[in-house]
Amino acid sequence: MDKNEENNELDSLENQDTTVTAEPNSSNESDKDSEKGKKKKHSPGSMLSRLAARINVYLLLFILLVVASLIIMFVVMQKSNEQKQIQDSIETQELTKEAIDNLIGNEATVGDPKQLLTVESNAVFAGKVLIRDGLDVAGPIKVGGDLSLPGITVSGTSQFDEVQLNSLSIGGDANVQGILTVQQGLTVNGQASFGGPISAPALNVDSLNINGDISFNRHIDAGGGTPSVSGGSAIGSGGTVTISGTDTAGTITINVGSGAGGGNLAFVNFTSAFNGNPHVVITPVASLGSGPVTGSQKFYLSSRTNTGFTIAVSAGLAPGSVSFDYIAID
Repeated sequence: MDKNEENNELDSLENQDTTVTAEPNSSNESDKDSEKGKKKKHSPGSMLSRLAARINVYLLLFILLVVASLIIMFVVMQKSNEQKQIQDSIETQELTKEAIDNLIGNEATVGDPKQLLTVESNAVFAGKVLIRDGLDVAGPIKVGGDLSLPGITVSGTSQFDEVQLNSLSIGGDANVQGILTVQQGLTVNGQASFGGPISAPALNVDSLNINGDISFNRHIDAGGGTPSVSGGSAIGSGGTVTISGTDTAGTITINVGSGAGGGNLAFVNFTSAFNGNPHVVITPVASLGSGPVTGSQKFYLSSRTNTGFTIAVSAGLAPGSVSFDYIAID
């Protein structure tokens, strides 16, 4: 007996319909064996086993793919139906002659928000046009008169022949290809970089840092306030001191009185203090040997600070007038 027959006999023994008797009759046992064979052929368990053995795994995969495809097709059809319903809800209404006649001289409402108004021909509005919602224009816009906008946002490139702006604020970079003319003042809070020369009739700069050489085609005129000056003991009795110029350059005039001796002649105080002790150069205007100056006097700076300087003389001067030109550079 092979292995399949043994399994079939075991299955038939487990079946509830099979009745086992203890009679030793050999003929009855053969009849029972034939009945068991018939019952084995019609047993539900054995039929399911054969069917399960014959089912292919690839067939199951094919069935799953078919079911998934049907689900996807159902979802797509539902979406398309919803979009079609939305499009069908916006109806198109054509203007009849009666509707146009009602619009002339009267305030009328055409259609409802769900309808779309289409004007096939050109339209001319003699009065004002008010659009409460947004305006979408598929083609170009041409304005024959003035255009007043509280705000404008341009996402693409724009070209203007002439634009007059009362106030302009640029958040990003600005590139000017032509000449930029500013009628009023120009204020730059940050750094400014110029690739070419700068031409200006007047240039006021609080602080100027120059990394290269300086070339002046005209005179240097140092502006600013006039420093204050006071006389020292060396100007003598009745002597006076005056000054003209600025902190950078000027002239000091000393009128020497009687009984003058050596010492300080003039104390100069700058209008604005320098960052450090400046370099001061003084030059007597009167020639030695003429006027109050003789060959025995020597002029020098007795002090020099960031707030001023002092001119002194080694010996007394004769009564008269003597001048000094000075230059102070930080």
